[in-house]
Amino acid sequence: MSAPRIECRHVVKRLPSGSQMLTILDGVDLAIEAGEFVAILGPSGSGKSTLLGLLAGLDRPTAGEVRIDGERIDGLDEDALALLRRRKVGFVFQSFQLLGNLTALENTLLPLELARVANARERAIELLGAVGLADRLHHYPSQLSGGEQQRVAVARAFAPRPAILFADEPTGNLDVATGARILELLAELRAKEGSTLVLVTHDREVARLADRRIHLRAGRIERIESGAGVATP
Repeated sequence: MSAPRIECRHVVKRLPSGSQMLTILDGVDLAIEAGEFVAILGPSGSGKSTLLGLLAGLDRPTAGEVRIDGERIDGLDEDALALLRRRKVGFVFQSFQLLGNLTALENTLLPLELARVANARERAIELLGAVGLADRLHHYPSQLSGGEQQRVAVARAFAPRPAILFADEPTGNLDVATGARILELLAELRAKEGSTLVLVTHDREVARLADRRIHLRAGRIERIESGAGVATP
């Protein structure tokens, strides 16, 4: 059997808080298969964004292991982690994180040019069309609405065809209707591109399209929901 696309084993994350150590994650075990759409839910302070950062190699666990395609990443140096993320990982954040001095097309082109992808311009234009921005290619972020900026961020994330896409509260700064459309776009592009999608949210409605929903509470997996019902870890 092939290894899960993403896996964490007995992951613990602690941070100093005054004279004590605060436990953010407490022994999390999770396996995510290739092509799966997983939503991580929980109240504020449950550890969901911390878990996403560990799975993406943006942070390191205090204890435990994190693997991508069977390769342990928690011990890699920063250069190796940067290379791994560039080869396999895309990100969509709550705050859009577009470069203000670049147009929608230029923002989407950036990861493709860094990776020296052939036909980069055609790929970027195709994706911006797919998210409904074919007529906004040459607009700067300041000329776009919040929903349009997040659409550019989605196109940019998918541009290099990442095996894994991590999305951290991507609808948090949007109204309900716009956020719902962004989630639909993420799900549609994920299905078309075959990417594994890991989405962090506090909103159960936002997670309705996921294959599985991982509920965190106080740094532990409380339960796992899927289309087949509810499973208790």
